[in-house]
Amino acid sequence: MRPDTPRHLRIAAHTELISLVLMLANVFTVHLKPVSSVMGPTHGCAYLFVVIATWRLKPAWTVTVTALVPGVGGLLALRLLGRGDAARARAEEAAPS
Repeated sequence: MRPDTPRHLRIAAHTELISLVLMLANVFTVHLKPVSSVMGPTHGCAYLFVVIATWRLKPAWTVTVTALVPGVGGLLALRLLGRGDAARARAEEAAPS
């Protein structure tokens, strides 16, 4: 990930994935109701935040659609955003001045 990607999007993408992993681990092991009642809304809020934050950046449509994938969509969108920045930088370097 490039450091110039929005910090709030990176935090939300990681929160989305971690909360999903913890929620699924809880469901498949001890299934504690308090953990489910905290992780469910946390994951849902992080997911919505990732989708809206990605949409507000107005990237290519593939990045926006990728952000809709639950769990890893935010991290994949960040990766695609980073690739777009790298491709843009290479194109600017290659352009004759």
